[in-house]
Amino acid sequence: MKHQRGVALTSLILWGIILFLVAVLGMKVVPTVIEYYKIKQSAAGTVNKVGPDATVAEVRAAFDRFAEIDMLQFSSKDLDISKENGKIVIDFAYDKRIPLFANVSLLIEYKGAAGR
Repeated sequence: MKHQRGVALTSLILWGIILFLVAVLGMKVVPTVIEYYKIKQSAAGTVNKVGPDATVAEVRAAFDRFAEIDMLQFSSKDLDISKENGKIVIDFAYDKRIPLFANVSLLIEYKGAAGR
């Protein structure tokens, strides 16, 4: 018994629980990160599609078309559209609350820009 090696059952269970919790957290967070990158990609596509003389309404309509294709729950009303140095710039920021268990949730603040 002096040279016995291995993992005790309690530590195996402990590591199993930790890996399970990390996996559950990842499964809940990854879809919101993917959504963020889709919003960012749609904003960049909108800036590339519309010309520098486009109105705010035209930019919002173009973004809504991109959002409809990507099936986003994000609206063009949440965009901050401006012009800098003759280029259209789209900024956005939103919070995503992810319920974990009981009354515990994770809040992620997403911010992004396109056209700079």
